[in-house]
Amino acid sequence: MRGRLLLAPLAGAIAAFGQAPYELPILLFAGLVAAFWLFRAQAGGPARAALLGWGFGFGYFLHALQWIVSPFMVDVARHGWMAPFALILLAAGMALFWGVAFGLARWIAPKRGLALTWAAVELLRAYIFTGFPWAMPAQALVGVMSGQGLAWVGPYALNLWLFAIAAILLLRGPLSLRLGQGALALSTVLLLLLPPQAPPAVLTENVVRLVQPNAAQRDKWNPDTFEFYFSRQLDYTAAAPQDEGAAPDLVIWPETAIPWSLDMAGSALDEIGAASDVPVVLGVQRRSNMRYYNSLVVLDEGGAVDQLYDKHHLVPFGEYMPLGDLMARFGIHGLAAQEGNGFSSGPGAQVLDLGPLGAALPLICYEAVFAHDVNAAPARPAFLMQVTNDAWFGKAAGPRQHLVQARMRAIEQGLPMARAANTGISAMIDPQGRVIASLPLNSAGFIDAPLPAPLAPTLYSRSGDLPLILLLTLCLAGLAVARRRSPGNAD
Repeated sequence: MRGRLLLAPLAGAIAAFGQAPYELPILLFAGLVAAFWLFRAQAGGPARAALLGWGFGFGYFLHALQWIVSPFMVDVARHGWMAPFALILLAAGMALFWGVAFGLARWIAPKRGLALTWAAVELLRAYIFTGFPWAMPAQALVGVMSGQGLAWVGPYALNLWLFAIAAILLLRGPLSLRLGQGALALSTVLLLLLPPQAPPAVLTENVVRLVQPNAAQRDKWNPDTFEFYFSRQLDYTAAAPQDEGAAPDLVIWPETAIPWSLDMAGSALDEIGAASDVPVVLGVQRRSNMRYYNSLVVLDEGGAVDQLYDKHHLVPFGEYMPLGDLMARFGIHGLAAQEGNGFSSGPGAQVLDLGPLGAALPLICYEAVFAHDVNAAPARPAFLMQVTNDAWFGKAAGPRQHLVQARMRAIEQGLPMARAANTGISAMIDPQGRVIASLPLNSAGFIDAPLPAPLAPTLYSRSGDLPLILLLTLCLAGLAVARRRSPGNAD
């Protein structure tokens, strides 16, 4: 009994090899099969099952979310001591969701139901407390054939598919069942190993320049260095087209690309306008009525602000303090966004008109993590556009996992994505989630990439998560009713 509980974190850590930077989905699947085997083999009630699930989740998230220590390393002397506590607490907190899934499955159906409860808590993890769906199992599938299922059913139903296959492979029965399991195992392995089978993306005649200044986080706001990075971005913007290609029709700078707030950036915007004869998109902070916003602006050819978008899905504890405005009513003012302490959220998703390139849905950093936020766009754009400052995420797993999630959003919507990242990875992504042009992590430069054409609206972009929510609700309700009617549970 105790041995299985000790094996659970190890199996979870192995499953995390499915995530970037390793990108070995076959190991993710092996870890999931091990989790289902441990669940079926373990005796005891819901509490023991919950502990098993928590242990598996703790090992998984401790490995997959190791990058969370990176923000605390920016100023090691002041914040470095917090890094291990942040990682352990985050992994333990995320593992609670998986513990609930295992415990609920054991309570509702002792030997079955885990695939449903696990899929349900992963869906819940994306929504509750503003959501944090990072490192979901489906995230490991972007680079293989099965990942194209994102366009049909979305990420949370793809989680259910993984869980269901792992559960089915452990069923016991006659020879016919075992033969069917063999065929299912073979097809699943192929779907987890083979790259996507799709023709090359259709490219438009529009060219987008993605600018990557590679400013370390400790240097972005340093008065001794930020002018250097601003000048670097100006030089990249004014540079001749790469490889004697077509001139760009749009230039994109990353999140918080300039160190001045928008109301104080007049001369800087003039310099940007002078460097480019096409519109420039850049991330910038702005302030209004004692509130600060993490924003994105579209500058016209003269450097004037033509369109504005305020980030609406903020990072709790990173960009704002939850309940800060409420606490200000009781005299605790240091955390109130309404008083300039942290950022305030914008009104919601919006689409920007970029002329010949079509409409774009802007996403600032963390917003690309949420499939349902992208589905909330008021109209279907021609492409997705992400600006991000991945300097916070370190130099290994974090930026690569963030790029994977951008690729997920492209597949789900059938739309290309233009992604400008401060330290990388800046990339042009096609509607199948393939990176067709990119800049390496932690390098400075720019790329001129043709903008792929969008595909027809996908099934997931039309339906969202509602079909899965209904399916899980009906199935779990059915199991609950069956449990109540079973002789062993009669009142």
